[in-house]
Amino acid sequence: MARSFDGGYERKLRNEQEHFRDQSNVHDLPPIFHYWAHTYVRPMAAEYGFANAEELYVKYLALSAQAAPGEAAVFLSLGAGNCDAEVRVARTLRDGGLSDFVIECLDLNPVMLERGRTLAEEAGVADHLAFLEGDFNKWTARRPYTAVIANQALHHILELEHVYDEVNKCLLPHGYFVTSDMIGRNGHLRWPEALREVQRFWRELPIEYRWNRALERYEEEYVDHDCSTDGFEGVRAQDVLPLLIERFDFPLFVAFGNVINMFVDRNFGFHFDDNAAWDRGFIDRVHAFDEQAILSGALTPTQMFAVMTSKPCAEHHYARGLSPRQSVRRESHAPAPLTGVAIAVTSLRPAEEGSVEYRQQLAASGGQGPYE
Repeated sequence: MARSFDGGYERKLRNEQEHFRDQSNVHDLPPIFHYWAHTYVRPMAAEYGFANAEELYVKYLALSAQAAPGEAAVFLSLGAGNCDAEVRVARTLRDGGLSDFVIECLDLNPVMLERGRTLAEEAGVADHLAFLEGDFNKWTARRPYTAVIANQALHHILELEHVYDEVNKCLLPHGYFVTSDMIGRNGHLRWPEALREVQRFWRELPIEYRWNRALERYEEEYVDHDCSTDGFEGVRAQDVLPLLIERFDFPLFVAFGNVINMFVDRNFGFHFDDNAAWDRGFIDRVHAFDEQAILSGALTPTQMFAVMTSKPCAEHHYARGLSPRQSVRRESHAPAPLTGVAIAVTSLRPAEEGSVEYRQQLAASGGQGPYE
């Protein structure tokens, strides 16, 4: 169903452009995020031959190009932003022996595209990137594409149905549609059953960890903030996966994360020390909880790596057996309270009394001290 481009849309569009205008590194994440991703997400991906989103794109762009030997490969990146990922992907493809290709980078922000152009020239891959300014909500494909990627872009799209239909229309039969994206609730809010668990873990945090860096406020309890209020951040995140399922098949699907997101994101994640025992132990426990809750069906994942085809595929590879359909939360079948989900406990060495680490352990133990 098409959505109207009214005054509210234009306001969000301006805010979105302004928000990202001066962000030269939109993927600047805290060290604790990288600890979590390297420890837990990377092994899930490694089972399928990649370590991160960029390696996923390289693998399936190359496979798409190999399926049409002798043809110049033309790839499309939706919502490319600063094009830093695309520059690295292009360099890896070139160094891997693919010479006749171009990645068209589509984004609505001319300032970010200009940064991408500079990055491409500095990396020596300017001949392999093209830059298209435009709003993908109104985008119409003008040519067929060997493959299409969307790097953390789908959760910014208002007109998902339109964009998916255009991808379906322009994707060559042997091509892949590849994405790393968010699939949780709109605005990156938590569903009630997940918010309840966030609050439970939140009570373990030292007070200095409860300062929201982005919104500059202290949160005694976690405040479930709607990120889509001013711009398009997470505007239809909960529709990203269901609408993909309607239009594409999934040869590869890796889904993960829910409660953990709040503790490793930019707002609060920078408070954690990725070398401190309590901090790492806390993240370990939250991830263990997420995994058990997601695999039991009590929670649904909020992040995914996905490789899709416009035609039915012969093989399907789902990490931990979790399919795309199982990863969609259904409003009429909200998961039951998580009273039966166990929490893994990480043993810690006692910290020196009075230290920051001791206060953290004290908070985690409900004020009784870590071994009392």
